[in-house]
Amino acid sequence: MDVRPGTRFAPGLYLIATPIGAARDITLRALDLLRGCDILVAEDTRSLRRLMEIHAIALDGRRVLAYHDHNGSQMRPRLIEAVQQGKSVLYASEAGTPLVADPGFQLARSMIAEGLPVIAAPGPSAMLAALTVAGLPSDRFCFMGFAPAQAGARRKFLQEAAAIPATLIFYESPKRIHKFLDELCEILGAERMAALCRELTKRHEEILRMPLDDMVQALADRTLRGEIVVVVDRGEKQVADAQTLEDALATALGEMRLKEAVAHVAATLDLPRRQVYQAALALEKDRPD
Repeated sequence: MDVRPGTRFAPGLYLIATPIGAARDITLRALDLLRGCDILVAEDTRSLRRLMEIHAIALDGRRVLAYHDHNGSQMRPRLIEAVQQGKSVLYASEAGTPLVADPGFQLARSMIAEGLPVIAAPGPSAMLAALTVAGLPSDRFCFMGFAPAQAGARRKFLQEAAAIPATLIFYESPKRIHKFLDELCEILGAERMAALCRELTKRHEEILRMPLDDMVQALADRTLRGEIVVVVDRGEKQVADAQTLEDALATALGEMRLKEAVAHVAATLDLPRRQVYQAALALEKDRPD
């Protein structure tokens, strides 16, 4: 698409991905949208203005409006009204893809609720970049984002993550990374393979690939800086024993009909539905009237 000065885009919310490091990772379509959208909105206005300067894109009288967690409730009605009045609104996260660990979720959701167009201009993503270079299975993965700050909530979060049969992707801050790796070892298993990806696409990019316990030792005396993504291999599949299956069915049958209970337990324990159904029939048969 060749966008010339004065070109206008159809009304809607345009979500553009911005570089996570190297400025040239921006897409041509994102540059077109930066030139042509009526209203520019950013999580970090300085970052977006700097990106536009690097790529010689003029504001042409437009302002860059801030949208973040602290002003979202005030900004959303204004931006919705702008689209309703025929304006094209561009939203850019500070770095990477909007709505991925980013405050833009409520903005996009509100636009959708009003029946307004929401258009993605795909591009850089720290999550996918890390998965690409981690060397771990990518056929099934789960983005976990940042773990909760509170110890109890974080432990529960990681215990739930440990049971997910997929490669796991976490974001973490340099200040918490050592403690976080210790917790991953304890809860997910010290032997699990992992990749720590730091400062992806930047000058000091670093990728470590090794079991979690080796990673803890390798980083013990280091102070890490920059953006960090931790990718962890899926765990060994745990096959539920007969008692676990019976207990799960007993609970489910107390709350659901037979068919619903079988479907729920089969999905939860990752067991064949036929096996669960036979076990449910046997359990129902043995129950006193």
